[in-house]
Amino acid sequence: MTQQTTSWLRQTFIGVASVAFITGCSTLPGGGEHQDTQQSTGTAAVEFDALYQQGKYNARGVGPTRWLADGSGYTVLESADDGGHHIVRYHPQTQQRTVLVNAEDLRPDNNSEPLKVADYSWADDGNKLLIFTNTKRSWRTHTLGDYWVFDLSTKKLQQLGGNAEASTLQFAKFDPQATRVAYVMNNNIYVENLSSSRITQLTKDGSDTIVNGTFDWVNEEEFFLRDGFRWSPDGSSIAYWQLDTEGTPLFTMINNTDELYPTLKQFPYPKVGETNAAMRIGVMPAQGGDTTWMKVPGDPRQNYLVRMQWAGNSSQLLIQQLTRSQAVNTAFLANAKTGSVQQLLQEVTESWAEYVDDLQFIDNGTSFTWLSERSGFRHIYVVQRDTGRLSTVTRGNWDVIEVLQINEKDGWVYFIASPETPLERYLFRASLDGSGKLERLTPDQPGTHSYQLSADAKYAVHTFSNVETMPIVDMITLPEHKSIRVIKTNDDAQNAFDKLKRGAFEFFQVEAQDGLKLDGYLMKPADFDPSKEYPIVYYVYGEPWGQTVANSWGGERFLFHTYLTQQGYLVASVDNRGTRSPRGFEWRRSIYKNLGVVTVRDQHDALQAMLDRWDFIDEDRVGIWGHSGGGSQTLNALFRYPDAYHAGMALAPVPDLTLYDTIYQERYSGLLPEAADSYRETSAITHAENLQGDLLLVHGTGDDNVHFQGSERLVNELIKHGKQFDYFAYPNRTHGISEGEGTTLHLRTMMVEFLKQNLPAN
Repeated sequence: MTQQTTSWLRQTFIGVASVAFITGCSTLPGGGEHQDTQQSTGTAAVEFDALYQQGKYNARGVGPTRWLADGSGYTVLESADDGGHHIVRYHPQTQQRTVLVNAEDLRPDNNSEPLKVADYSWADDGNKLLIFTNTKRSWRTHTLGDYWVFDLSTKKLQQLGGNAEASTLQFAKFDPQATRVAYVMNNNIYVENLSSSRITQLTKDGSDTIVNGTFDWVNEEEFFLRDGFRWSPDGSSIAYWQLDTEGTPLFTMINNTDELYPTLKQFPYPKVGETNAAMRIGVMPAQGGDTTWMKVPGDPRQNYLVRMQWAGNSSQLLIQQLTRSQAVNTAFLANAKTGSVQQLLQEVTESWAEYVDDLQFIDNGTSFTWLSERSGFRHIYVVQRDTGRLSTVTRGNWDVIEVLQINEKDGWVYFIASPETPLERYLFRASLDGSGKLERLTPDQPGTHSYQLSADAKYAVHTFSNVETMPIVDMITLPEHKSIRVIKTNDDAQNAFDKLKRGAFEFFQVEAQDGLKLDGYLMKPADFDPSKEYPIVYYVYGEPWGQTVANSWGGERFLFHTYLTQQGYLVASVDNRGTRSPRGFEWRRSIYKNLGVVTVRDQHDALQAMLDRWDFIDEDRVGIWGHSGGGSQTLNALFRYPDAYHAGMALAPVPDLTLYDTIYQERYSGLLPEAADSYRETSAITHAENLQGDLLLVHGTGDDNVHFQGSERLVNELIKHGKQFDYFAYPNRTHGISEGEGTTLHLRTMMVEFLKQNLPAN
């Protein structure tokens, strides 16, 4: 796509208005053999200093955006001239700007700087603001910090927590009346009265092993369980998770660089087959008192309580329980006063079942919405709470990707889907009554669209991008999808990108050996000559939590790949079966107990098909790289197909799958001891002796997710078999290998030098 065409795209995006029914969707990239973009007319080179040090191509989003409950508009954070943030309201229709909270109002005292707002939330009446600041990591996310309440009517700024140490509070939230705030501190739950500042400690048994209102490492990472308590709708009670990590083995990490002597960090981390934390859910009075524990059946260490919410009232909870194998998800209705439970429905599979986020009770609490793959594709259902009977809302050979909102008043459910191609994302709505009425609201504009809807679904903050367009954010009306105001365009970074010298970018499809079509993309050198042969570098992830082939802005990785094309490399990526692509249940589950086998077989099949199709690929200069799960796939490609892949770069891989955590790995690879043979076969270390090509192995020693020990075990295996390779350990870097000044620049430079030495482009 030329710069002129890109400019036209961005202009027509603003103000376009259409409502398309699903039958009117056009054929999009990935639905046919391939789609080319034109070669760039730019002449500039990607400079690593500009990319990694100066941020010249950084596409930035908008800060936390919140719709106000009264429908008067949405609020955003805007930087103040003298530091801190203003909180500004925009009227959804007129876009009139009103500063609701001035940064000056957020000074704790006259001698202090304004608070730097990391996140914020409003009380339902819009008169109080809860501010999260001074944050730090708990496990892998910034959930620890300080909380302040600002009263808009009195201009009073009040810090929560009494004499608590800095950055020790978590998950603070108003009660429904906005007179109290509950939060977690040091694994206990507290409630603070805003008018008196009186603090009541609700749980008193929190310790290193008893965790109330929050979670351990593995549940935060794999089930996204962080905030572990819920106010009841009437504010009288609080439901919460409690974990007992006693018996879960401790993982130890060593820090050799920050002190004169090494220091150790230990935390509970259950590896495959090891003891999980015991989980239970209780309800206690918000003013303090005894907890009533929900009597969910099953061994609490052999089942997961993955979701919990109030069931449309203040007397019952809806709890979702996964078995340890994760093959069965059961929804229970629990009585908050007695703890008794009744089973409502189950999702049963021979691999793993999905839990359901953000289900909503409707019809005065007599039914609720549900997502299920029981038809072979992920669709929306309504469940009768008395009988567990399901009625279908959406249907067809396509997946609902994400439910955004249930609007019971107007009878619509709003969701993201892409029936024509897995490469795109669009907004749809369907009638809740099961009549089958379905509308696509996103205009016919290929790319990736995301939305943050107002409560009445008449407006939305809309973000659009594609492979050549950085994210553009605007305010739109619905269902017309008419733009009211452009919020963010990233013009400077986009203009810098448009000036880069780039070859053609192409989406394509190839067939695996069993005929299954796989989506891919190919990036060509800027001075591409089809009569020549070029080395090719594949980027791979290949596991169930990623999709690499999509019509969306690719950020730093895409710019790094653009740099490689400027050095004379072809760059490609293929999504093998099992990736998180909206292609149905069988696509996603086909890799069960076969990670590293069928996944890499698909990658190899794609390579062979591409060699047959394109003579300009040099079959003797084939490289592959990936990070995390992609690092694991890289190792398996090199070891299983040593004649096909000549150089590989594995960043933070999992060479032995038994070293990873219970929740993720047992979900996809099965339980021990039954699946022991499968673990042995699917682990890269088993096949390390087959290495023939050149390997660069990179890992951070402070990786609390994919532990450094896996790479160390692989090193020992390679040494045993006399295999030479390049190896680099980044001290104390975590899984992203990004901490520390110059780290990303150093890593990417090392990768380029490795390719130039072992897979030369000329």
